[in-house]
Amino acid sequence: MCAALPATGTAWAEEPVDRSVFSFTLENDLPADTDRYYTNGFRFTWTSRLDEVPARIKSASRPVLGEEGRFRWQAAFGQNLYTPTDITTKTPDPNDQPYAAWLYGSVGVIADVEHDAYRRTQTSALLSLGVVGPLALGEPVQDFVHDVIDSPDPQGWDEQLHNEPAVLLMLQQRWIFGAPLQVAGLRVDAAPHGALALGNVFTHAAAGLTLRFGEPPASDYGPPRIQPHSPGSTYFGALDDGDAFGWYVFAGVEGRAVGRNIFLDGNTFQSSPSVGSNPFVGDLSAGVVLTVGDLRLAYVHALRTQEFNGQSGPSVFGGFTVGYRF
Repeated sequence: MCAALPATGTAWAEEPVDRSVFSFTLENDLPADTDRYYTNGFRFTWTSRLDEVPARIKSASRPVLGEEGRFRWQAAFGQNLYTPTDITTKTPDPNDQPYAAWLYGSVGVIADVEHDAYRRTQTSALLSLGVVGPLALGEPVQDFVHDVIDSPDPQGWDEQLHNEPAVLLMLQQRWIFGAPLQVAGLRVDAAPHGALALGNVFTHAAAGLTLRFGEPPASDYGPPRIQPHSPGSTYFGALDDGDAFGWYVFAGVEGRAVGRNIFLDGNTFQSSPSVGSNPFVGDLSAGVVLTVGDLRLAYVHALRTQEFNGQSGPSVFGGFTVGYRF
């Protein structure tokens, strides 16, 4: 989630051969041995080469991103699943997380501005359109996965949220500060960030900080995350000096002031299952990223504080991302 500085401490060098990136991110609560709350999310994302943003997309993003910087655009497709603590009963506890699914497609623009050798800014705007409810295919997807892993089939999907068009605009900015270390080319950097989510899916304001140490590739802002966490950027460049292998470890925190979460508050225009949501939610995360040539592998372990009244402890889940430059 933070950009890297070259070991010499000079400004970020422009990548000699710029490429697009395709990535797949999967978040699941299996590493915590649970099957509840935010239980699964996946997203496929393609990010363009520099300055190949279609005119209409760039024009639509100009009021938010302005004209400064180098631009990329991205397209994504994903799904989030939510279930209560007990999935073995056909009548879910009305005081627990409702069954819900969100299926969406997204398009976004990312502006990257290099200020000097130690300071960089990334601004992004991401618009997601989709559906919440049975049309989001949560039940068949979870049934299929549970059959594959020989886990009990969830019984309460008949009580899920109703079908509703889903709109989400996510705005994000990161201020990146870094410094090289005179130790085997290692470096350290920090990235405070702010984000704003607007829509009937999520409405919240977020702020956070990510710290990183190791040998990250050029223009790497860290492994992407799935919303409601600020999504970050899927792009990463070549390793410095043509190295074939790089690594870094990271730790981060994000706090959100929540105005709306459809997966807890229920449908917007009709009565549906719902619970009393907490106005403040925090995420703690840590992980490792490995880069081998044009391939990047990342794992993040995350803890999310209680999101609704009566929740039985925090949500704990892991996230895995594989990205490839081509």
